[in-house]
Amino acid sequence: MSLVANRRSVMTLFSDPDCPDSHRTRIVLAEKDVTADVIHIDPSSKPEDLVDLNPYNSVPTLVDRDLVLYDARVIIEYLDERLPHPPLMPVDPVARAKARLLMYRVERDWYQLLGELVGADKKQQPRLRKMLRESVLSATPLFMEARPYLFGEDFSLVDCSVIPVLWRLGALGIQLPPAAKAITDYSARVFARQAVRISLSDIEREMIA
Repeated sequence: MSLVANRRSVMTLFSDPDCPDSHRTRIVLAEKDVTADVIHIDPSSKPEDLVDLNPYNSVPTLVDRDLVLYDARVIIEYLDERLPHPPLMPVDPVARAKARLLMYRVERDWYQLLGELVGADKKQQPRLRKMLRESVLSATPLFMEARPYLFGEDFSLVDCSVIPVLWRLGALGIQLPPAAKAITDYSARVFARQAVRISLSDIEREMIA
């Protein structure tokens, strides 16, 4: 495995162009203004390099010289520590713990439902679509407090984790009601960020074209 990694002179990200975990990793790379080789893979035909590097053969997988990482949250926190400017996590330990807890909840409540919805048959989709919509709406108070981002004045890894889900809602047929204006306002604000636009794959651009 290390021989394959050592052949790479720049940071490489193996990414699924339609994967929210890959999406949030690309947002962090763009926010950090990292020169990286992003390799979009076909999930049904993964490259041999990925099999050699990652025992789980999963994406995202990040290769940074002789280091190989293959969990989205491990990757984004590593990038934030490896490239500290701009910082995407609070300095205070209590605030950092709260940020990690919120990312955990987003993964458990939103990413899990999103994955189930994408892989569901037509009979199951309405129920899962409703569940994801209700889960997003239940977070409305958090967005109402956001000024201008979910952890205050500074864009953070929490925002990077929330954006891929909000970006996909329309493409999944999920419309938010007027009462969710705080979420739609937040979405418009973060979607306009240059790094978010740069991070998009062709498939993701078509989702809200």
